[in-house]
Amino acid sequence: MVLNDGLVGEGLALWCVPVPDLGGVARHVLDAARAGIPGWRVVVLCPEGPLAEALRAQGTPVVTGPVSPADGTAAAVRTIRRTLQRLRPDLLHTHLAFADLAGVAAVAGLRSGRGERIRLVSTEHGISGVRGYYQSGDLQAWVKAGAHRARLLRTDRVIAVSDSTAAQVAAQWGSGQKLTVIRNGVDAPQPAPQPRAGLRVLSLARLALEKNIDQLMQAFDLVAREHPEARLTIAGRGPEEGALRTLADSLHLEDRIDFPGHADASEALRAHDVVVQLSAWENLSYTLLDAVAHGLGAVTTDVGGNGEIVPERCLVTAEEARSPEFVAERIIEQGNDLAERPGPAEPGLTVAGMTAAIADVYREIAA
Repeated sequence: MVLNDGLVGEGLALWCVPVPDLGGVARHVLDAARAGIPGWRVVVLCPEGPLAEALRAQGTPVVTGPVSPADGTAAAVRTIRRTLQRLRPDLLHTHLAFADLAGVAAVAGLRSGRGERIRLVSTEHGISGVRGYYQSGDLQAWVKAGAHRARLLRTDRVIAVSDSTAAQVAAQWGSGQKLTVIRNGVDAPQPAPQPRAGLRVLSLARLALEKNIDQLMQAFDLVAREHPEARLTIAGRGPEEGALRTLADSLHLEDRIDFPGHADASEALRAHDVVVQLSAWENLSYTLLDAVAHGLGAVTTDVGGNGEIVPERCLVTAEEARSPEFVAERIIEQGNDLAERPGPAEPGLTVAGMTAAIADVYREIAA
């Protein structure tokens, strides 16, 4: 493998990302790799797929192999270990729980090219406070929590993408001392969008049961009755697509709701007025971060890190989210009253700010 020229003497970090597709974690990796971690070379290890293709297209060094949950833990450990032996990085940075566990097993006994112990960092993007959101049962959740408590003894630093995520790591895995919160960074779009009042409503999420898009559709039915100009776009793909299309037909909204499939996020945001996200859980949603940056209205459940992005007037409780009337009122308010929309994210980071904070972590644990 040929790494970028002019980087001799900098640290080498191997990022292990166990997802092949484009989503929130892939967005984080692509943005960070594109901006660069100051003082470090980054090589990404991930499965073959759209993420690997996007990394190559932007010039990021990438190694592909079987490191996803679908490949199994044993295969992932072997692949990570072979890559570590080949590259001998100073640091292994894993993303998501599966890679965290496989990575700590793979790195045992290996040394960096400088002859030192390979440091371990993990970023937690998806730790849920809702029981059963990621694990199918209490026993599985208990076993996984025990495994993470053990691997954290050998991990140098855990990065959480929100205060909420950090709280869940501490509560579920018993690690509060090695935690650093670094929020996902988003750059302001250029040219700056000019928000306008309107009821072009957008859902930009995987079409999955936990996203509660059916609740949005029930609320939009009420919006559409009062506002003939209102339209809803349900962008994304997933297992609930058929059921959601059927619901649109049953509500007689097939001419008011669009299902474009995968959509370019920036283009979709520029073409709409309000983002609605009624998920059962979110850690630090790029959709909400981008919506705020684009000047859109937002209606979202008060879960996870959502309250770290938008003000209280944009939040609804889980019970309120099940009321079509309540959600419809919020959509109309956020669409038609620009003063009610969220302002710039209070603790918002740029992408460069995010990567600088990651570099600070690397520097601290490598000292």
